[in-house]
Amino acid sequence: MGATPWRPEDAPRLDGRVAVVTGANSGIGFQAARLLAHLGAHTVLACRSAERGERALERLRAQTPGAKAELALLDLADLASVRAFAEDPPAERIDILVNNAGVMALPYRTTADGFEMQFGTNHLGHFALTGLLLPRLLAAQAPRVVTVSSELHRIGTTRFTVDGGPDRYRRWDAYAGSKLANLLFSGELHRRAEREGGALLSAAAHPGMAGTDLAAAGPSLDGRPRLGSLLAGAAGTIGHSDLGGALPTVRAAVDPDVRGGAYVGPRGFFGLRGAPRFCRPSTAARDHAAAARLWTLSEEATGVVYTWP
Repeated sequence: MGATPWRPEDAPRLDGRVAVVTGANSGIGFQAARLLAHLGAHTVLACRSAERGERALERLRAQTPGAKAELALLDLADLASVRAFAEDPPAERIDILVNNAGVMALPYRTTADGFEMQFGTNHLGHFALTGLLLPRLLAAQAPRVVTVSSELHRIGTTRFTVDGGPDRYRRWDAYAGSKLANLLFSGELHRRAEREGGALLSAAAHPGMAGTDLAAAGPSLDGRPRLGSLLAGAAGTIGHSDLGGALPTVRAAVDPDVRGGAYVGPRGFFGLRGAPRFCRPSTAARDHAAAARLWTLSEEATGVVYTWP
């Protein structure tokens, strides 16, 4: 398989740095936050639920003695919550922003602002959050934004719609489209930061197939919790654990070898599991014109325009 696989032990220390991880109450978000805290970062668990967030924070502190970690409330399906988070951020400077939170294959529903839930949460919420936090990121010496995508982006299309209504909704198509949007956003953010001459580095990652609660959410909302449990168990068997799924995200966030526009994912068995390596996204994910169109659509939908100093 080539070079020695990357491991968390290979990561540099992050003492004195601030990391924000969205959706850090469970799954790969929790594991990414725990590893960043273990490396010394002051880690902010940005979670929608105060109750689940508090439990995650207690768990992180129990597993990582001496960790500098805190909870902040953030609902990416509500732009008012995103703006409130950015107006009262947990730190004046943010060194690492991990856009991890997401939903997958839900029954049709909309965000607080009327967007289709998967596109609204997975992409538009993170687009708005990153733009509103941009001054805090640019205050850091070497800021990074890591956006978590999925290999299902390969079946997504660039026919983006903020909301096509329930009659046109296909849950897996919507999920794949939102994950393609994550990669297009990450690449466009890299190119815009590069044009501005700043130090911000934008990269993306995918977890492969990980045994988390994400796969269970859709069936559970359909009233089929047993199917959800079976799917989550199968994902962990075919793929790897939530810790394994978090490693590509952590490598993208901390590895000095990562360059802007990089895409990191598991190296083994069709990218479903294994140590993190650099991957090549789909042709559609490298379409600069589509990325620019998506950026304009996202600005119009969220009202967030990125301002560079």
